[in-house]
Amino acid sequence: MRYEVDFLVIGSGIAGLSYALKVAPYGKVCILTKGDASEGSTKYAQGGIAAVMYDTDSFDKHIADTLVAGDGICDRDVVEMTIREAPERIRELVQYGVNFDMSTGGRFDLHREGGHSEFRILHHKDNTGAEIERGLLQAIHDHPNIELKENQFAIDIITQHHLGQRVTKHTPDIDCYGVYALNCKTNEIDTYLAKVTLLATGGMGNVYTTTTTPIISTGDGVAMVHRARGVLKDLEFMQFHPTSLYNPAEKPAFLITEAMRGAGAILKDRNGKEFMQKYDKRLSLAPRDIVARAIDNEMKQAGVEYVFLDARGIGKNELISGFPTIYAKCLELGINITKDMIPVRPAAHYQCGGVKVDRNGRSSIHHLYAAGECSCTGLHGGNRLASNSLLEAAVYAHNAAMDAIDIVKTTAINNAVPDWNAEGMVLNEEMVLITQTKKELQEIMWNYVGIVRSDLRLQRAFDRLNLIFRETEELYNRSVLTEELSELRNLIACAYLIIKQAKARRENVGLHYSIDLVK
Repeated sequence: MRYEVDFLVIGSGIAGLSYALKVAPYGKVCILTKGDASEGSTKYAQGGIAAVMYDTDSFDKHIADTLVAGDGICDRDVVEMTIREAPERIRELVQYGVNFDMSTGGRFDLHREGGHSEFRILHHKDNTGAEIERGLLQAIHDHPNIELKENQFAIDIITQHHLGQRVTKHTPDIDCYGVYALNCKTNEIDTYLAKVTLLATGGMGNVYTTTTTPIISTGDGVAMVHRARGVLKDLEFMQFHPTSLYNPAEKPAFLITEAMRGAGAILKDRNGKEFMQKYDKRLSLAPRDIVARAIDNEMKQAGVEYVFLDARGIGKNELISGFPTIYAKCLELGINITKDMIPVRPAAHYQCGGVKVDRNGRSSIHHLYAAGECSCTGLHGGNRLASNSLLEAAVYAHNAAMDAIDIVKTTAINNAVPDWNAEGMVLNEEMVLITQTKKELQEIMWNYVGIVRSDLRLQRAFDRLNLIFRETEELYNRSVLTEELSELRNLIACAYLIIKQAKARRENVGLHYSIDLVK
C-alpha cells in the first residue's frame, strides 16, 4: 500500500505526540508506532520532568547543573535555550491534560534528583511518564487531522538511493521522502510518502543485556539514519542508571527512580555500610555517571551482582504515598521497602547521543527531523542530567514543529519513489539464528563496552561484531523481512556505532570511561 501525508511521525512518545499535536492544524498527520501506542520509554519515565517554575530556583542554577553533569562538553547555547523554554512547555502539557502532583499550597510539588542543586522535578507520583503519555494520547485521539497507526515498523528512510542514485556520507543534498514500513499484522511492507518526517523512535538500550528500557528500544531511528548516510554524534555516551531493581529474570529491568535518593534513600554495600563518600562529596546524589561507576566498582571488588538502596529512613507514609509503584513492585518480590533494603544494580538507561540535529530539530538529511532520545542536540554533553530528557523532547518537538510548518508549505510529495521490492526473498525458518545472535551481541556489549571500558575490550568487541554483522547481512539479503530480523540488524548497527565512537574518544569524559585513559 502507498500512503501520502503532509507530516509523518515515527514514534509515539512525548516527542512524537507533542510534535503531532502542534503540526496537525496545518496538514494531514500520520503517526507510525511499532507496538502499542503507549509502549515506549516515555511511559517508563518514573522521576519526572525538570523545569524552573518558581523564584526559589533560577534558570542560571539549572543551566549550571546541566553543564556540570554534562562534564563540560554540552552546547551552552542549547542548554540555555532548552531550560528557558521549559516553563512554557510545562504549561502546554498541562493544557493537553497532563496532571502533575500539587502541594497543599496550590503549587507544583517538586522533587530533587542527583546533580540538581534545587527541588525542580515536576512529577505525577512515581509514574510521571505514564501520565504524560496518557494525557497526550487522549489529545491525539481527539484530533481529527491525526491518524495513529499501531504495529507499523519503520524499516528504512526513503532517499535518492531508492531512486537509483548513489548516496554516500559525502553526498551534499540527501533528501528524505518518507519511509518504508512493515505492517506487523499483514507482514506487508508499505510505502509512506511525506513532505516532512520526524524521527521520535527512542533509544537503543536493548543493545545491552541489562536495561531499563522497553524491549522495543532497539535503536531503529539511529540505524535508519546510519544506513541513509546521515550524521550521528556522541553515541559512546550510554547512560547507565545506577539503580535498577535486581531481578535477573525480568526484562526490562525495573527502575528505582533517582527521586527516591532525592527523598533521602542511601546507597549501601552488602554489609549495610555507606560507600558513596569514597567517590564523591555529593554522596548518593552525585550525577549518574559517577554513581554508576561507584556501584560497578563496589560490585567488582566484592564479587557480587548488586548493592542495596536503603529507603527506610524516608518514613513509611511518605514511601507508600510518594512511591506507590515501587512499593507495590517490591512487595510482589517479597521486599517491603519500609523495612527492607532494596537490591539494585546499574542498567543501560539512556543514549545521550544520536541523530545530530540543529536547534530546530533538523538532521543532516533534508526534510528529516529528529527529537527525543534518538537525537543528539548538545543538551546532554557527556552525561544527561536527571529528568532533562522529557524536557528536551518537549522543547525540540516544539521547535521542529514550528520549523516544519513553514517547510511543508513549499515541499511536494515525491511520487517517483518505487514500492519495496521483496522479490526472491524466502522465509527464515530458523528463529534461533536471530535470537542467539541477539544474545551474543548483548553479552559482548555488556562485558566489553559497558560502564568501564579499555582499548582491548573495545577492540575485542569490534572483532566479534564484525562476524555477527556478516552473518546477519547474509541472512537479511535472502530472507523475507520480519520485525525480529530488522531489530537485530538495527542493534548491530548501533553497537558498531557505539564502539566506533568510543574507540575514537581519547579522553575520559562523562559516560565514557576507559582504564587506559586514566591519568
